[in-house]
Parts: sequence; structure tokens; C-alpha cells
Amino acid sequence: MSFRSSLTKIIIKLTPNQLIIWGANFILKDIAKLTGFNFDIDTRKLYAQVHLAGETEMIDVWLEEFTVLKQEGRYAFFMQDAKSNRVWLDNILSRITGKEWRIPVPAQLASYADFVAELLEAQKLEKDEESA
Repeated sequence: MSFRSSLTKIIIKLTPNQLIIWGANFILKDIAKLTGFNFDIDTRKLYAQVHLAGETEMIDVWLEEFTVLKQEGRYAFFMQDAKSNRVWLDNILSRITGKEWRIPVPAQLASYADFVAELLEAQKLEKDEESA
């Protein structure tokens, strides 16, 4: 892992969740309100609680073991597990989990795609190496 990726992971870990909630709510004004958020980049777990405008109940979403795969210059997003407290959203999430989703990358963003792929690369290889 490069120094840049290591430094970015540290910054992500040190960013207060409240700052992320504030920023998201600024962007999502009049559409939704993010009320809860937790992201662990090491274990690849994300939790978000959102209150959509016009809805009475909160929506909770949990994402686990997601990664960006890089193979032969192509990128794909993979999410092992996702669930929510809504049946309709669980149905949508069940159709996208466990599959690789190709990420189109314009040439001018290729260096950023490499960085994101490195930042979110699969951790199973490192765990396998540690146990060997």
C-alpha cells in the first residue's frame, strides 16, 4: 500500500462522523437528512441512517465487505452483503450484492480510479498472508 493510501486511510479514520453528516445534509437539503453514519475502512463496513423528506420513519442501511477490483486496466465495484430495515430496499440490494459491477472510467480520471482501487482493494489477500 502506498504512502498516499495509508495517509488517506488515517484521514478517513480521523474524520468525525458529525462532519460527514453535516456535509451530506448540506448537499441533500430538502431531499433527505442523514441522521446516523459510521464507516470503518479497515473492515469495509458502512452504516447510514437516512430520513427521506415526506417519510415518517428512518431508513437504516448496512453495507459490508465492499471493494473496488482492478483487473487488466478495468475497474469493478463488488459488495458482499447489504441490508436495510425496508423490504423494498432489501430487494434492490439483494440484486446488486455478490456481483461485480463494472465502473466506467474516463481517461482524465484514470489516476483517481487507481487510487480508489488501491484504497478499497480486497483485504482477503492480506489476511491470507498473515495466517501463512
